[in-house]
Amino acid sequence: MKTYTYKDNIYNNLYDLAEAMGQDGTFIPLSISDADLGCLGVAIGEAEEPIENIRTRKIFELKRQRDDAEVEPIAYGGHLYDYDSKARDRIAAAIIALALQGEGASISWTTADNDDAVVTVQDLRAIVAAVAVRSNLLHIAYRTAKAQVEAAQSKGEIDAVYLD
Repeated sequence: MKTYTYKDNIYNNLYDLAEAMGQDGTFIPLSISDADLGCLGVAIGEAEEPIENIRTRKIFELKRQRDDAEVEPIAYGGHLYDYDSKARDRIAAAIIALALQGEGASISWTTADNDDAVVTVQDLRAIVAAVAVRSNLLHIAYRTAKAQVEAAQSKGEIDAVYLD
């Protein structure tokens, strides 16, 4: 993380430095080069980012990966079925409609791999069940990875954590 030292004060970002220099009557654009800052008496250094910032960013990344994986297509019966919010609504509606039609009712369904599959209410419920199993496994993996990040003592240890 870049730091800027000006008149014995350390600034963690260019915006704060520019504001401080502006109070001294020196305007600097935020696009100023490091070389030009040096000519103005600003020392530029590197500071290690606080471990808590690294942890927070990694946990956010793991959560995003988990959430993205939860809505990926799900395999069932030799096909992939979409499972984003629109697909979930369609599946729920189809389960209700097929259940009302009685046993043996079916519907032609366009799959995520762009095939047509004939599905029954049992098939759609099995898809939802497969998603629930996958979701549970993803949440277990996330909690495990999050605990590893929270226990890590260095950036290298944190970077080595993956959502399995």
